[in-house]
Amino acid sequence: MLSYQHAYHAGNLADFHKHALLAWMLDYLTQKPKALSYLETHAGRGLYDLSGPEAAKTGEARAGIQRALQQDWLPPDHPLLQALDQIQHMHGPDAYPGSPLIARYFLRPEDNAHLAELHPTEHEALAQVGGFAHLHRQDGFAMAQAVCPPTPRRGLLLIDPSYEVKADYDAIPRQIAQIARKWNVGVIALWYPLLTDARHVPMLEALRQAHPQALLSEVGFPPARPGHGMIGSGMFVLNPPYGLEEESRRIEKLFARL
Repeated sequence: MLSYQHAYHAGNLADFHKHALLAWMLDYLTQKPKALSYLETHAGRGLYDLSGPEAAKTGEARAGIQRALQQDWLPPDHPLLQALDQIQHMHGPDAYPGSPLIARYFLRPEDNAHLAELHPTEHEALAQVGGFAHLHRQDGFAMAQAVCPPTPRRGLLLIDPSYEVKADYDAIPRQIAQIARKWNVGVIALWYPLLTDARHVPMLEALRQAHPQALLSEVGFPPARPGHGMIGSGMFVLNPPYGLEEESRRIEKLFARL
């Protein structure tokens, strides 16, 4: 679990799918004057350098966010582009935000944030940009279980594990069920990879059976390199904000053209 570093994959097609929907949700939620809480179980370092050796080694950002920007996949007023523009203005044209800094763009002074990251190097880097939030160097599910229901009760939880621990697939439905019972008004968003070996399918079936009203958004794309097992990206959202289904279908149509 402590070997995964997202710098090799930052800005890939899965990030584009996940972050486009996350930015849309945060933009929608912060349009109302009521304060909210933002929680994240696997925050990563928060800020990535797409000119670095990690991104160059995989080329995933070139096929992802960089391609999306060059080909104008999103309208200029899309919330993700608004966040990205500010972050690149602050940190340079090759900067790419992880979900914590996307959240930071939208969160207001009255909002509350909790970010968990267990990897020591990633947590240290997160501390450099995550001063707006309560930082937790602990298991993200343990943090969510302890904090939920948060104050304010209105808000969003992003669950975005690396899935390097295969037990995550078995544990996630149980974890989400427990959190949803404690925080029945929270928007709970789970990202998961679509894999050639279909190991995600039993988890997804359990989630859909337990939460039939949740929103499901899946996109497919070519593997990043020969033999790479991830061929798509999924988001499973409990209590989806109004309009998210329409936005998710629009994003899915972009991927259908790949």
